[in-house]
Amino acid sequence: MLINLHIVNLALIDELDIDFSDGLCVLTGETGAGKSIIIGSIGIGLGGRFDKALLRNPDRDGMVELLFSVDKELEDELIQEEIEVEDGELLVSRRLTGGKTINRINDKTVTASKLRTVAEKLISLHAQHEQRTLLKKSKHLEIVDTYDSGIADIKSKVAEEYREYRECEEKLESMSMDEVERQKRLDYIRYEINDIESARLKQGEDEELEELYKKASNSQNIAEITSSVERLTGYDNQASGGSQISDAVSELSSLSKYDENAGELISMLTDIDQLMGDFNRQLAEYISDMEFDEETLVTATDRLNLINTLKSRYGKDYETIMSTLSTLKQEEEELVSYEETVRSLEEQKKRCLTRLEKSCNELTKVRKASAKKLCGVIADAMRNLNFNDVRFDMTFEKADSFSSNGNDIAEFIISTNVGEQMRPLVDVASGGELSRVMLAIKSVVSEAADTPTLIFDEIDVGISGITAERVGAMMRRLAESRQIISITHLPQIAACADEAYVIEKEVVGDKTITGIRKLDKEGRVMELARLLGGASITDTVIATAREMISD
Repeated sequence: MLINLHIVNLALIDELDIDFSDGLCVLTGETGAGKSIIIGSIGIGLGGRFDKALLRNPDRDGMVELLFSVDKELEDELIQEEIEVEDGELLVSRRLTGGKTINRINDKTVTASKLRTVAEKLISLHAQHEQRTLLKKSKHLEIVDTYDSGIADIKSKVAEEYREYRECEEKLESMSMDEVERQKRLDYIRYEINDIESARLKQGEDEELEELYKKASNSQNIAEITSSVERLTGYDNQASGGSQISDAVSELSSLSKYDENAGELISMLTDIDQLMGDFNRQLAEYISDMEFDEETLVTATDRLNLINTLKSRYGKDYETIMSTLSTLKQEEEELVSYEETVRSLEEQKKRCLTRLEKSCNELTKVRKASAKKLCGVIADAMRNLNFNDVRFDMTFEKADSFSSNGNDIAEFIISTNVGEQMRPLVDVASGGELSRVMLAIKSVVSEAADTPTLIFDEIDVGISGITAERVGAMMRRLAESRQIISITHLPQIAACADEAYVIEKEVVGDKTITGIRKLDKEGRVMELARLLGGASITDTVIATAREMISD
């Protein structure tokens, strides 16, 4: 669950830090107090858009941090995402600095994509715009697929078979040409094959040539350096190092006449003399190997230019060029036996299509079974939300073409009154009805997905009275097995809270600041009285608020 929310320098917030509890946490506040800022900040923390225009002070960094507690089962899932949990806690952090967003999970920098993947396992945020999303037919099938985890394997199979089918189809499309085009393509392929094969490339040849070119083009500098070292360390003149050490060995050897313990010094210096001799012999060989004529440099340069030209045309390295050659030879063979190749591809396409159709039919069958179960559970949830005569179902049609998602077109249909024909959700639901439909769907799908935390931003729009009581009761039931955080303006829902928070806007000096605080029991009574009575909070209203909370 979400333990703590920390926001810095965002919109009307200078700095805000709030601890959340488990169960049903309800957030209330006056219109314009900044409730949407709080929910928006959580959305940013979960991977939403974070740009400089959102900063209160553009010269300071902005930051959102979300601290979660994680159970063992969820920890195992996160390990699969290569995310380590520390002491059962996970800190998700997003900082906007210098126009760049830095994403971290437990102080490990991650991509925005990785952060969103992890966030989906931790929390489900229902913002008000999601009600409009629910009206999009394309989202309905997605809800069914989310509800039944077993669908994922079949979808993967369909996606793979669709990829194979499209590869075959695209190959056939590329083979669609007349005799003139085929011959022209064949001539060009043969030119490219000859271009590669005539070069007689060898693996690692380019690295060897580059090293040779480097040495040959710098041979004069190499000669100057090695000649200087040879003079300094050699034996050809008395002043050089080798000669000096050799003389020193002779001098030190006479010391043994006077001191028998001088043997170790003599041995060490003799070793140095031998090492110096070995060094000079190897240096002489190195100098001999570094002697390049002009022809060597020209040959290496020409060969390198040829290899680099082939790299620019056919691939960045030897392996890629050889792979290109193999592909060209395969295409040459296909074009030579053009009619046979086309016939083989058409047969392959038919086989791929047969497999794809079979898998798509299997996917449809599983989806329909899942949709029937899902719609039944959603209808039950909607009856608990004061849809007394509701019928809820899903229609299926076949698309004209296939995709990696199959070939199903599905849409939720609904009837909320006896004798009323079932119609698409987009044609029926009012604002208040849509809020309850969304809550019913969220409650069912989140149960299946076992999402630890659900956040609802004014899910109660357009409802009142007994319906509001039903919504509050459903939230309370959901909160028995997960954390629910809800922004509301209805007293019936606020009264159901396990913990209550008020969002306030105040002027401090010359600044307007949004803050949030947790309410004690008396604070809850007064906030509930404000929701009940508005500007006029009488003793009767307060008594009613106290009675609602005690219930």
